[in-house]
Amino acid sequence: MKNETYIADISQHKDQVVTVSGWLYNRRSSGKVHFLLVRDGTGIIQAVVGKKDVDEETFEKCKELPQESSLKVTGLVHEDHRAPGGFELHVNKVEIVHIAQDYPITPKEHGTTFLMDHRHLWLRSSKQHAILRVRHAIIRAARDFFDKKGFTLVDAPIFTPAACEGTSTLFETDYFGSKAYLTQSGQLYMEAAAMAFGKVYCFGPTFRAEKSKTRRHLTEFWMIEPEMAYCDLDGNMDIAEEFIEYIVQRILEENKEELKRLERDTSKLEKVQRPFPRISYDEAAKMLKDAGLDFVYGDDFGAPDETYISDQFDRPVMVHRYPAEVKAFYMKPDPADSTKALCVDVLAPEGYGEIIGGGQREDDYDKLIEKIKEHDLPMEAFEWYLDVRRYGSVPHAGFGMGIERAVAWICGLKHIRETIPFPRTISRIQP
Repeated sequence: MKNETYIADISQHKDQVVTVSGWLYNRRSSGKVHFLLVRDGTGIIQAVVGKKDVDEETFEKCKELPQESSLKVTGLVHEDHRAPGGFELHVNKVEIVHIAQDYPITPKEHGTTFLMDHRHLWLRSSKQHAILRVRHAIIRAARDFFDKKGFTLVDAPIFTPAACEGTSTLFETDYFGSKAYLTQSGQLYMEAAAMAFGKVYCFGPTFRAEKSKTRRHLTEFWMIEPEMAYCDLDGNMDIAEEFIEYIVQRILEENKEELKRLERDTSKLEKVQRPFPRISYDEAAKMLKDAGLDFVYGDDFGAPDETYISDQFDRPVMVHRYPAEVKAFYMKPDPADSTKALCVDVLAPEGYGEIIGGGQREDDYDKLIEKIKEHDLPMEAFEWYLDVRRYGSVPHAGFGMGIERAVAWICGLKHIRETIPFPRTISRIQP
């Protein structure tokens, strides 16, 4: 491996002989020359195989080589602005590692079900490759943001004894004779950790048994969740908008090629700069009413509502102070109006909906007990959580961002299923 070259580094080897190991992405022939498009995971390069440059057997094999066959090509790196990436390989040696069977994903149009059934192969396509590169970059940028700000990464458990976001969306499992649930969020554990470290975040999978067949929902997705001690709602919103701006600017700077491949209109992303507009739930509800939309005050916003609200702005909009009744038990009521919660949802532009949800947590022991009872939750499962209020309780706040929704928005995708390598939905658990 040390003697081989990655395609991403090929420009550093102009006029040098190198070996590239990869897979055949496509090919065409023109008489005495074969043009092989070879990919290696870091890029694609055109390998030019001339009949006079290789033995006859190799030349004939290249003529019939099926797509996705694995091979090693050795040759001289030649600069050519007409070639993909501006360089091509003038080949003098081809080592065929494996001849693939007929590849099921052809250039013709395939249906979504077919492509999802072959998701393990679809990942190799140019578009899917670009999406998952952006996903990787978003995750790296998110972690860099919090690391640079002095947050401590704390891993939250996957098995939990109780609900965080409502009992109707829990995945229940047997845990050695007791009931346990797949985590809906790491937030409760981050609240405890914040009392030890001040500023913390977790990053991991979350599970919601939501029977939703929308373009925004998965049953398994990944979240990054910061939590901060001595932080109120305003401070929480400040961090959230700085976080989103940082991620978008990083992707614009570092993933130009991927965004170009996805034909993303980056002019809309370039507008994602602070400050973001901040409006109350009441103001948002009035916007919907004035527009004549069918919205009942007191309800949570549905997808059409979020789309209309976000369409009124050219960057993410922060909607705060929702009715307490539609928010989770741990949200702190607004001291100025106890019917409202000190919470915020960040709505992405272009109809991508909520990408961040968070708020200030109830830090009063007695009031939290009342909330747990009101929501008919098992008190014994929250004894450890109540300890956070028994021993040195302070104002604290945090939020969660779903990676997949952020990827869908930044990449400009129509459906969330393409944002994760192997999506899990209400109707899919394969492959």
